[in-house]
Amino acid sequence: MNGLSDVRLTLHSQELAAGQKERARNEIMRNAPSGLSRWGLMWHRLHTRRALLNLTADQLKDIGLTREQAQEEGLKPFWQI
Repeated sequence: MNGLSDVRLTLHSQELAAGQKERARNEIMRNAPSGLSRWGLMWHRLHTRRALLNLTADQLKDIGLTREQAQEEGLKPFWQI
């Protein structure tokens, strides 16, 4: 391989890494309403997690969660994913 090919491989690997970071960020945001700021996202998490704690057993069954799973998610701080 010549030097140019090595540079291309390095750049390609950097592009792949950047794409993976962007994809991970999009996965995090996929359940949030579009157009939220970072604080808006945290506010959304806070309220949806509190609402999750208040669901009845039938409602939890409808969304496919156990009480333990709902409590685990609902008790997370709003800044955690």
